[in-house]
Amino acid sequence: MQRHPRSLLLALGALTAFGPLSLDVYLPSLPQLGSDLGASESLTQFTLSACMIGLALGQLLWGPISDRYGRRMPLFIAITGFIVTSLLCAVAPTIEVLIGIRIVQGLCGAAGMVIARAVVHDLFSGAEAVAAYSTLAAVLGITPVLAPLVGGGIALVSDWRGVFVTLAVIGALLLAVAALAVPETHAPDDRTAGGIRNDFRGIGAALANGPFMLAAATLGLASIALFSYLQMSPFVLQQQYGLSPQGFALVFAANSVGILAAATLNRRLARRAPAQRVVRWSLSIAAAAAIAVLLAGMLDSSLPWLLVPLFVVMSSHGINNPSLTALGLGQITRSAGSASAVLGTVSMLLGALVPPLVSLFGVSAAVLGGTMLAALVGALVLLAVASARGARNA
Repeated sequence: MQRHPRSLLLALGALTAFGPLSLDVYLPSLPQLGSDLGASESLTQFTLSACMIGLALGQLLWGPISDRYGRRMPLFIAITGFIVTSLLCAVAPTIEVLIGIRIVQGLCGAAGMVIARAVVHDLFSGAEAVAAYSTLAAVLGITPVLAPLVGGGIALVSDWRGVFVTLAVIGALLLAVAALAVPETHAPDDRTAGGIRNDFRGIGAALANGPFMLAAATLGLASIALFSYLQMSPFVLQQQYGLSPQGFALVFAANSVGILAAATLNRRLARRAPAQRVVRWSLSIAAAAAIAVLLAGMLDSSLPWLLVPLFVVMSSHGINNPSLTALGLGQITRSAGSASAVLGTVSMLLGALVPPLVSLFGVSAAVLGGTMLAALVGALVLLAVASARGARNA
């Protein structure tokens, strides 16, 4: 198989990150944002959920578009939209207006995620694909390390509005990266043709693909653990445990280092063990750690008893995400952009809807641990179903 420059994978990783970046940078300022705009905890969290809904639905938009028009031009248009909406977020007068703009910002940010995965599908297969997706996850892991630290630094000199101005600047840098480092990988002969019905036919094919949808649903449930952490941890760590925005940013960075290290490890494991076996062990360890998070919350334990198992749960995402992505897209032969869109949409919608609904009953360490545990156990059950079906069809 032709080898591709490492700079391409790093660029794809950065593009995968630019949508989720809009979640991570302003996490340290989330309580302040709610106070400034006079919003409840649940409504403030919904500024995250609004962006995630946009990220989810946007993938269903950009996936078919990239299958029809190629990978590069849709990417350039979406990043430009991300820059504009970031500036509009910075001047939002109310929480309702901010939520509306965040949905559009998410729609634009989704393009980097879905198109980066589609480019990997265009260029790699088998164990090489798992390794490539692990590189994307590793670069994505760097973003949460830096983003809350940047957000915490901005909080020292500005308010939450300054965070969105920073996002616009980062978007401009990523536009340059896309123009310089990402080639067109979807040949004209492979592109979909015809009207809008044909554009979205690939989504229907992915939804009808049983093994693919099992992998997508498993990844979606596993990702609830990550998104619960993203949405609940600012309130748990800053309000329940009294951490400052800068202290929260350091904890967040440490957990992101765990994701990065696990994704790097997964690159090695991809060539030595089947992806399904690796992810089964990863989910099992994460579920055990989620039990510890739940007990720490129920017993009102000191902060270290919460942070250690939380680190383990978060680190597992560096293995679960690339392995389940490769297992799912490995079932797809055509319309990889559309299939990638379905894969990402399932995860984002579950992550956007489940944590805020759970938070309606209050946010605490016990609620965080319980939500993580239920999601990870569900993912293990679906993985077992997929294994049993695979064994019957072998």
